Amino acid sequence: MDDDVLLSRKDPLGNTDLGSIVGELLSQFGWYLLLLCIVVYLLVQQLSRRRSSQEDPGSHRDAVLVARNQEAMEASRRRMQEELDAKAVVFREKQKEKEEERRKEKLDRLQHGKSFRAAARQSEAEDEASTSTVVRKPKPDRKPLRSGDYNPLTGQGGGSCSWRPGRRGPSSGG
Repeated sequence: MDDDVLLSRKDPLGNTDLGSIVGELLSQFGWYLLLLCIVVYLLVQQLSRRRSSQEDPGSHRDAVLVARNQEAMEASRRRMQEELDAKAVVFREKQKEKEEERRKEKLDRLQHGKSFRAAARQSEAEDEASTSTVVRKPKPDRKPLRSGDYNPLTGQGGGSCSWRPGRRGPSSGG
């Protein structure tokens, strides 16, 4: 009978379920399993960093492409700056020529006895006439809206209605 009691107390492995085995393993080795998972995670992170830090042949090509693009941009900027400088030189030359012409005209006028101010006004009028492209039409004579004797302050000369302000003071309603 002792043997039957011992057999009944010890369950053979075939009668236990998987959940109880996993629960028993976690209760005994849970902290070790957690530590093992953390170590594996950190190793995977370290390996991925090393792999990404190694030079890829594609990244070298990208660096060359970026350098070429920068050189092209610099060349384009240089060309544009040279064009701008050339235009500035031409503009300065035109300004100097205009100044020379103005000086010559001024000297001619002074030699002939003409006043400078009248000539300046005339040249300004010519400049305005040459720069403005809009042709202004003279305004036709218009009839005034009201007669000349109309004064809104007197109340006369208007229509049949005239406005007067109300009395000052409290209202006398009741």
